[in-house]
Amino acid sequence: MQTKSKLLLIVSFMLLGLAVATIINVSLNFREYSINSAIEKSKMAANIVRDGLTAHMVNGVMDKRQYFLDQISTNRSIKSLWIVRSENVIQQYGDGFHSESVRDAIDSQVLKTGNVLQQITEETENILLRITIPYKADVTSGTSNCLNCHDVKMGDTLGAVSMEFDISAMRSSGFFTILKILGINLLFIIVALFLINYYVTPYMKLFTNLQTGIKKAYRGDFTHTFSTTVKGDGKSIVDQMNTLFRKMQETFGDIKYNLATFIPQGCTSSSDPLYEAKTIISELSDIYKFKKTIELDLTKNDVYSRIIDVLKFKYQLSHFAFYEINNTTMERKLIYISHGESICHEFINKDSSLCRAYRTKTDVISTEFVNLCQTCNAKELKYICIPFTINDDASLVLSITTNTEAELNKISMQATSIKNYIEAAKPVIESKLLMDKLRDTSLRDGMTGLYNRRFLEEFIDQVMSQASRSKDTYSVMMLDVDFFKMVNDTYGHDVGDKVIVALAGVIKENIRESDLAIRYGGEEFVLMLHNANDEGSLKVAQKIHSGFGNLIFDVGVGETMQKTISIGIAKFPSDGDSIWKCIKYADTALYSAKNTGRNKIVEFKAEMFSGEEF
Repeated sequence: MQTKSKLLLIVSFMLLGLAVATIINVSLNFREYSINSAIEKSKMAANIVRDGLTAHMVNGVMDKRQYFLDQISTNRSIKSLWIVRSENVIQQYGDGFHSESVRDAIDSQVLKTGNVLQQITEETENILLRITIPYKADVTSGTSNCLNCHDVKMGDTLGAVSMEFDISAMRSSGFFTILKILGINLLFIIVALFLINYYVTPYMKLFTNLQTGIKKAYRGDFTHTFSTTVKGDGKSIVDQMNTLFRKMQETFGDIKYNLATFIPQGCTSSSDPLYEAKTIISELSDIYKFKKTIELDLTKNDVYSRIIDVLKFKYQLSHFAFYEINNTTMERKLIYISHGESICHEFINKDSSLCRAYRTKTDVISTEFVNLCQTCNAKELKYICIPFTINDDASLVLSITTNTEAELNKISMQATSIKNYIEAAKPVIESKLLMDKLRDTSLRDGMTGLYNRRFLEEFIDQVMSQASRSKDTYSVMMLDVDFFKMVNDTYGHDVGDKVIVALAGVIKENIRESDLAIRYGGEEFVLMLHNANDEGSLKVAQKIHSGFGNLIFDVGVGETMQKTISIGIAKFPSDGDSIWKCIKYADTALYSAKNTGRNKIVEFKAEMFSGEEF
């Protein structure tokens, strides 16, 4: 409706401008017309005066001319009238009456130049038109010939007639004329505005209705129904718009909620469902490409690397740490940290239940409460920790730190989108974890939980390669239970299994995480102590030897027994340039221990080995 008001206002100004222009034009023309009319009247009066004076002269009654002039000047429109003689006439006939003398400069100028002069004098109440017309000698006035009576040449000025006309009526007449024109114009303007309003209002209502529907459509609402009283093309446009909006509503009406099936609500902040749909579709496209990529990755660590790349390059996170948690052992492993140190205390890695985000399974945002996570050492940093459960065996925690609250708020807005990527990676990670678990199961001894010989066969080359690059050393031990066959034969395999499990437990208690323990076969075990010196290796061997020897086994019917072990030790690379050689050398030392009384620790010496090199 504001547009209609502007339109009516513009039309009003245009019509008023036209009316004003018309009034000004009429006023100017009316004034010019009134003046020209008075001039024509004066010329007629001048001709009458000239003809009358000529008749008086011809009839010899020139002395009666004043009466004639007075009769003419009694005309109400002629305020005054007088004649003036030229010098030629004065010289020939005298000065004439007193009233016939030159009165002002205009009379003098007309007598001198022979030209008509006029002057308008406007006062408050009156408007006077003064006009002075010359009489010139000629022979064109019928039977009279000026040259017969006057001693002049043809065209000489004989005199002049001066008249003053009161044209004040022109002002009032013009004023009333202007009022009439103004009234007519105002009436025209009113009628024009009424007609414009009558015919334009339906269109303005249509435009307003269209604008309302378009505003709703901009917000994603296509339920608006268009209506109009306009016929023809306007009605056709309304019908087409209603059809279009109905189809748009059918197509996009529920798009936001349908897309939320794939991505939870909250990943976008727009109230426009079309824009939100576009954003979600773009997000789905990126996540789809991400998922297709990680599905072809070989290992779980490759998938983690992809997630880290997304965090670094898509979300531009400058400082974050990424953890994997074993839900069974509650141990937490740092997968990646961008730089610096973790904001979490070291002891949390041993007991993840102390991590608030992992324990509560909710996002932990430092700005929500003072010292919210009491196991964090964030100091002045702001942080958000996001937990994510992969399956019953594993969980992930993403810890992001910032310097300002504004940056933290921005990251909090991105949290849902970040979770979408991890959600997409969840089945792939779970699959990799399962494969790792199956592989680990295939590489471990089911009874003791130690690695089996297959593990040694598959990974020994990898261990060797790493050792060569890093200049690492290994102390290789071969352990064997003394007279183990007698245990199985005497007490049965159940007791034998107890002995094996007990020995595995002693081994686990006395080696480090970086060391490897393998059940090589039957009652034989291989230990690989990483970067252990001679003294340290011997000390570990002695602790295992004495620890196992102190164990007492219940063999049933109130009987118990104790067992001993023999240990052979070889060192890589001082004794052999390959792990396999050192295992063989350790077995040789063990064989020496067996042959020299058992229940002892023997270190390999070169003279012990008499076989072929391999």
